[in-house]
Amino acid sequence: MSTVAIVYFSGYGHTVRVAQAVADGVRSAGATVELIVIDQEGQIKDADWTTLENAGGIIFGSPTYMGNAPWQFKRFADASSKPWYARKWQDKLAGGFTNSASMNGDKGSTLQSMVTLASQHGMLWVSLGVLPSNSKAAERNDPNFLGGSVGVLAQSPSDSSPEEGPLPGDLDTARGYGSRFAGLLARFK
Repeated sequence: MSTVAIVYFSGYGHTVRVAQAVADGVRSAGATVELIVIDQEGQIKDADWTTLENAGGIIFGSPTYMGNAPWQFKRFADASSKPWYARKWQDKLAGGFTNSASMNGDKGSTLQSMVTLASQHGMLWVSLGVLPSNSKAAERNDPNFLGGSVGVLAQSPSDSSPEEGPLPGDLDTARGYGSRFAGLLARFK
């Protein structure tokens, strides 16, 4: 099975927990995973570009700040123009996740920017594939309580430590997404 690369930025440590949960899901499906951290300057290591090129699928991750991904993720996205020009990510599976302090916080804008990035690279986007928990009986820790469909949505209260947020239901949703992504990658290979 091909490797899944998870490339993400985390400003305060909350989004790294989502990345780790997605990675756990990938591993639970029997796939290999590589976590690539976008640093505080918006850069990844030179070797990470090779990892992304060789991966069967790439999952993008970022917090949502002011209605979109922060500049560090955008700098990474802009730097991907070299693999874009050479079509290095063409036909790879792609996916994404985001986290913010608000329940909504315009997380959809962040995911849509990731979909656009993946589409420009000629990638195939993997949706969440989980119905939202939106009945009267639903509780905050139910899977997909935030009602995403494009990718994983997670929420961490602004005054929470990374150990306190995101909540377990959001992390369970992230693990399920990682498993789904790896399963689909196995089917496409």
